[in-house]
Amino acid sequence: MKKILTLTLVAVFMVSMLLMGTSCKGAEEEPAAPAEEPAAEEPAPEEKEPVTITWWHIQTEESQKAYWQDLADRFMDANPHVTIEITVMENENFKAKMTTVMQTGEVPDLFQSWGGGTMNAQVEAGLLKDITDKLAEDGFADTISPGALGVYSYNGRNYGVPRDMGMVGIFYNTELFDKAGVTAPIATWADLLEAVDKFNAAGITPIAEAAGDKWPAAFSWEYLVTRIGGQAAFDAAANTRTGSFTDEPFVQAGYKLLELVDADAYQDGFLAATWGDAATIMGNGEAAMNCMGQWGPGSYRENSADGKGIDDKLGWFPFPMVEGGAGNPNDALGGGNGFVVGKDAPDEAVDFLKFMLTVEEQDKQTELGMGVPVVKGATVEDPILLQIIEGRDKAEYLQLYYDQYLPPAMGSVVNDIVQGIMAKAMTPEEACQMLEDSAVENIGPRK
Repeated sequence: MKKILTLTLVAVFMVSMLLMGTSCKGAEEEPAAPAEEPAAEEPAPEEKEPVTITWWHIQTEESQKAYWQDLADRFMDANPHVTIEITVMENENFKAKMTTVMQTGEVPDLFQSWGGGTMNAQVEAGLLKDITDKLAEDGFADTISPGALGVYSYNGRNYGVPRDMGMVGIFYNTELFDKAGVTAPIATWADLLEAVDKFNAAGITPIAEAAGDKWPAAFSWEYLVTRIGGQAAFDAAANTRTGSFTDEPFVQAGYKLLELVDADAYQDGFLAATWGDAATIMGNGEAAMNCMGQWGPGSYRENSADGKGIDDKLGWFPFPMVEGGAGNPNDALGGGNGFVVGKDAPDEAVDFLKFMLTVEEQDKQTELGMGVPVVKGATVEDPILLQIIEGRDKAEYLQLYYDQYLPPAMGSVVNDIVQGIMAKAMTPEEACQMLEDSAVENIGPRK
C-alpha cells in the first residue's frame, strides 16, 4: 500500500513538473511587446532649384538705379534660391540692343516695355510668356488700374505689367478762366469752342500748342479719334486690319482740329513752336490751356521766367467729349513704363513683379519721381496728380500714344500728318491716306 502511494505521488509530481514546464516554455516563447518606435523626424524643408532671372531696365538716374538694385536684393534675401542679374541701359541703347536680341530669339526674363504694337509683335513672334493666370492668383490683377494693365495685354491675355501710367488731359490757368468768365471744367467739344471765343474776346491766348515738335499736337488728334470712334475704330485700323486709318473717325478728328485752327485757338507761331516754347507760355501765365501729359506742371515751372510757374493757379480736367461720338467719355490717352516677361522666364520672375507692385513699393517709386503709380491705394498727395490718377482709373480703355503703339515708321507719319493738317498743307482725307499707306507697308493690307 505504501509502495503504491509512493508511486502515485511520484506520478503526480512528474505531471505537475510537465505542466509547469509547458507553461514556462509558453511564457518564454510569447513575443515581447514591441519597443516603442522613435518619433519620426520632421522632414527638412524642400530645397528649391536655383533660379536666375535676367532683368534689363533703363533707370540710369543714380537714386532710381540704386532703388531697383535694393529691390532686387531684398527679393533675393527672401528667396535664397533666386539670383537676379541686372543690366542697366540708356533708353536709346536699350532699343538698339532689343532689336538685335529679338532677331536671335533669346530675350531677357524681364525687360522694359511700353506695351502696344511693339509688345504685340513680340507676342506674335513667340518671344513673350503669357502670365495672365499667374497675375490672377490671390486677386493680384485686381489691384492694378484696369486701363493701365490693359496696355500690356494682347487678345485678352497679359504678357507684362505697368509700373507707372500717366494720362493726357487739359491743364488750365484758373485765374485766366475767371477773367474770361469761363466755367471750368470744360466737358464737351462745343463748350471748348465757346470758351475759345471768350478767351479771344478777353485778349487771352486760349491754348498753348507746340506743333513744331509735332508730338504734342498729335495728342489732340489722337484723343479726338478716341472720342469719336472709341477703341473699336483704332483696333480695326491698327490691330485686326478689318478697318482703315481712312475711316470716318480719323478723318473727322482732323476736321475737329481745323475747327480750333479756324477759331484762332493757338498762340502766334504755334506751327513752329517747341514743347519748351509752349511750356514757357503756360508757365508765365500767358495761355489759358495746354493739352499735355502728367509731366506738364514740372515743365511749366522749369520753363517759366521765375522758375515757379503757376502752381497755385493750375487746374486740370479730362479731354472734352465729342457730342455723338462712339467713344466712352472716360476713355483716356496716355502711356508709361512697365516690364514684359520673356518666353522662358521662371515663375519667380512674375513673383518679383508682384513684389515690385505692392503699395509700399509703389509709394517708394513715387517718392523717387519714377512716375504715376498704378496700384490702387498708393499714396499720392499732389492734388493735380490725384485728379489725373482718378481720371486714369475710370478709363476702361487707355489708348497708348500712337507713336509708341504703332511701328516706329508709322509713329513718325502720325506726327507729320497732324502738323500738316494744322498747317492746312493737306486735307484730313489726304493725311489719313498717308497714314493708311504706311499701315499697309508696316502692318499689312486691310482684310
